[in-house]
Amino acid sequence: MTKNAAIGRLTKVRRSGVVRPERTTTRGAEAAGRSARPAVRLMVAAWLRRRFWRNFLFLTGGITVNGKLPRGGCVVVANHSSHTDTAALLAALGAAHAPRVAAAADYWFRNGLRSLVCSVLAAAFPVRRHGGGYCDLQDIAGPLLRAGHAVVVFPEGTRGDGQVRTFHRGAVELAAHNGVPVVPVALSGTFELLPKGGRLRPHAVQVRVGRPLADADADTARTEVLALLAECRPRDSRIRRRVARLAVSGWGLGLVAAWSFTEALSWPLLPEIALAVVCVAAPRAGARLTAGAAVASVAGGLVALALYSGTHVDLPQPLTTPRMHTAARHEIRQEGAAAVRHQPASGIPYKVYAAEAGRAGVPAGDWVLRSALARGQRIVVVGLVFTLIGVLTQRWRRFFPQYLIFLCVAFTALFALVIRMWS
Repeated sequence: MTKNAAIGRLTKVRRSGVVRPERTTTRGAEAAGRSARPAVRLMVAAWLRRRFWRNFLFLTGGITVNGKLPRGGCVVVANHSSHTDTAALLAALGAAHAPRVAAAADYWFRNGLRSLVCSVLAAAFPVRRHGGGYCDLQDIAGPLLRAGHAVVVFPEGTRGDGQVRTFHRGAVELAAHNGVPVVPVALSGTFELLPKGGRLRPHAVQVRVGRPLADADADTARTEVLALLAECRPRDSRIRRRVARLAVSGWGLGLVAAWSFTEALSWPLLPEIALAVVCVAAPRAGARLTAGAAVASVAGGLVALALYSGTHVDLPQPLTTPRMHTAARHEIRQEGAAAVRHQPASGIPYKVYAAEAGRAGVPAGDWVLRSALARGQRIVVVGLVFTLIGVLTQRWRRFFPQYLIFLCVAFTALFALVIRMWS
């Protein structure tokens, strides 16, 4: 489908699901727009889109919405810095308004597949960015506004770099011509979620809906959006930010790897404790840190195997008991390297199995394979679970210090229970 064909097809009034009335006065259009409601089938479609994008944003960090649209048709103007802006608006705006989105014809409607996806998932209609754009807006959005729809327009015209640029006047003229208010909306966090030219990465999104503006100009609308953005201060913890900076750096990976490696020899605290902190603080680094911890733990187990094999080395192993060593020794004599599969569920530290495997002369190759399947797999699962928790709880990052306290209490209780069980 060519661009002009897409524009021509979508500008037909029947395509928008409303009957195009005769030209009315501003006062008559305003009264009609406030009393009208979109067709039921269009509201159902809008509700489905809203659920779809809410679920999507929940999985990428969550969305917080403040404010709501007025009754009847309105023109929504918002800052624009990401492709996820449309998703955030469709997730935030009420389905009763059956929102429709003005989209660049030369980008979103340049082929049939893209125009179909854009129309279905984004409720978009094409608007030319160069020559004829206001005519497209008036021809398509005018009947929608008079039928009670909310029409979303990005007055900047294209995505920015996170800064709000000059607003074009087409959106406010559209609202004035059809006698409906302009509603400023601020979008915060979408640029971090999916920056222009970047990749999708977890981040919480905030949407703030402002008060309706009557007879507003473009500068006033922009000022209102900026004021709303100033209210979108992310509520975060200073401790979390510091931990996150460490986690995404090379020092963070080195710390997690060293922690996991030495835990397989002597260090008393599990690698999962480190992952529970850094993966929740910086979920975008979770996969890298988890992989590093798993590899380093297995490598530490191999070094422990070599140290204890045929030598009298006896490294300190705090928070272990003689009964743990006895149980691990018995299992290894019966099953060889395969005995390490009991480690994740038994509560016996990995370093105890590694020491007893070295003393029993277990082959290194078999030990590494079995350790990767047991110990490494557990670290990966736990690390990914905490990474997912970090993604899903971004809206509550201000509670990170309380989370650390809970983590300390929980692991202390777990260690006490395990040691008591094996005493």
